[in-house]
Amino acid sequence: MAGRIEDYALIGDMQTAALVCRDGTVDWLCLPRFDSHAIFAGLLGTEDHGFWRIGPSHAPDAEPPSATRRTYRGDSLILESEWDTPRGSVRVTDFMPPRDGAPQVIRIVEGISGRVPMRSTLRMRFSYGRIVPWVHKHDGRTVAVAGPDSVWFDTPAETYGKALTTYADFTVAPGERIAFTISWEPSHKEPPALPEPELSLTATEDFWREWVEHCTYHGPYREAVVRSLITLKALTYAPTGGIVAAPTTSLPEEIGGVRNWDYRYTWLRDAAITLSSLLRTGYREEARAWREWLLRAVAGDPENLQIMYGIAGERELGEAELDWLPGYENSAPVRVGNGAAHQLQLDVYGEVTEALHLGHMTGLARSDYASLLQLKLIHYLENHWNEPDEGIWEVRGPRRHFVHSKVMAWVAVDRTIKLIESGDADGPLDRWRDLRDDIHRDVCEKGYDKERNTFTQSYGSKELDASLLLIPQMGFLPPDDKRVIGTIEAIQRELSTPDGFILRYPTEGPDAGVDGLPGDEGAFLACSFWMADDLAMIGRVDEARRLFERLLALRNDLGLLAEEWDPRLKRQVGNFPQAFSHVPLIDTALRLTASGAYGG
Repeated sequence: MAGRIEDYALIGDMQTAALVCRDGTVDWLCLPRFDSHAIFAGLLGTEDHGFWRIGPSHAPDAEPPSATRRTYRGDSLILESEWDTPRGSVRVTDFMPPRDGAPQVIRIVEGISGRVPMRSTLRMRFSYGRIVPWVHKHDGRTVAVAGPDSVWFDTPAETYGKALTTYADFTVAPGERIAFTISWEPSHKEPPALPEPELSLTATEDFWREWVEHCTYHGPYREAVVRSLITLKALTYAPTGGIVAAPTTSLPEEIGGVRNWDYRYTWLRDAAITLSSLLRTGYREEARAWREWLLRAVAGDPENLQIMYGIAGERELGEAELDWLPGYENSAPVRVGNGAAHQLQLDVYGEVTEALHLGHMTGLARSDYASLLQLKLIHYLENHWNEPDEGIWEVRGPRRHFVHSKVMAWVAVDRTIKLIESGDADGPLDRWRDLRDDIHRDVCEKGYDKERNTFTQSYGSKELDASLLLIPQMGFLPPDDKRVIGTIEAIQRELSTPDGFILRYPTEGPDAGVDGLPGDEGAFLACSFWMADDLAMIGRVDEARRLFERLLALRNDLGLLAEEWDPRLKRQVGNFPQAFSHVPLIDTALRLTASGAYGG
């Protein structure tokens, strides 16, 4: 049975990632890319769908023991889990080396004290748990083959097969180290090189130490910021610069519900805000790589801008359901692909333009094509900004005139005007200044409820939406505007959970069903960070700090956040770890640090 979402640790090589549970089980791993088929899909089903556990031996009818303690080694993505047992203590170090050849998961077992009986249980199931591979020996190595894929298993420990599973039973004494490695290779190619676990461990630690040294943030929340930055780096597909929203699919927004989506793709919105956080903390190379990814993905066709692409820029992300998987805690269906890819979401034009603008302002080397793309995006918006769309939350109900979408269209035009005013591009300044004024006037007239002194989710709606919290952050109105303050206070009243976290929008009530889906969802963590940001902007800095620190307390013991928090179950829910949660954590930390709003 899979653990709680917050029981998992992330390891990765910036091309794919694995989730490791507290009991030493790898329950999720896609090879060779984030969006490849999983060879361990136990997270979304049962052990029959694939897993790899290394931990102290236990009785057959007993639950595997959870680690007594675990941590990342310093500022790295190297996981260390330790068990204290009646026979002694043992450590398992899990990591994926930044890739130079075949993708690898390396697990090193080390005796700390006593003599501890251990077991490795490896059950590979290809194609999301559906296919049992052919497992055999090849030149003394164990290899599992199915169709185009092969996974090679290397260890000095003696192994044996039983019930379509590969086992190793062994004992470790103090100072003794035994390594286990799996490596992926296309099945038609020669075997991957023999792994060198200890050298790979040193190289992986060096990589992360050197990368973290570039971080320019040294404030009071450095631990949380650095862990979030490492997580964002881990979610970046190194060959192209594309950034996945999360490394998982179908972890539910409501346990037992149907709000289960595949997040292993590059959302322009998520990637753009990730880029902004990386730029503000010193990481220009990642920003440059993402900009190049964007230019390739959009190509010469900005009129057909998608809200998301594959990690190499693929456009076709057809959605399907895997009916042989019961889902995480029976939260079905399990989906792969994402049918929202071809939705109209006008706000992405604003997010992309804002990211390009920030890159320009922070000294990212000029790109003539990036400037040309920005101009083309505004030419498109000029004729389409006043259309209804699916909005930031990619609702599957009818299109509406979402206020946030209009605000972000204004942002796109405003930042492009600034680009032209700087002399780095040419465009119809007067016409686009008029367009900027027209959008602003339209939002303030049609998206604002004078009686309640709040902006609303969409034109003509009485409902609220947490995306409205971005109005002051995007500069659409100043923080001290009474309409901004009224909106913040209305969202606190109407979209706040009892513990002060923020829902995206109502899922019940007279105007419910905007997303076209049954069921409910938890508090959206990004929105809760936005609230802390806004409170700081309007001068309520102590309140902002208290909310921020409550949000930090929701992180798991390794500093990781999923998409949402279920206030009833007191659990993390949604895909994990989630870039859209870690980015606003960084942004709020920067804002609170600048304001001096932090404790001790």
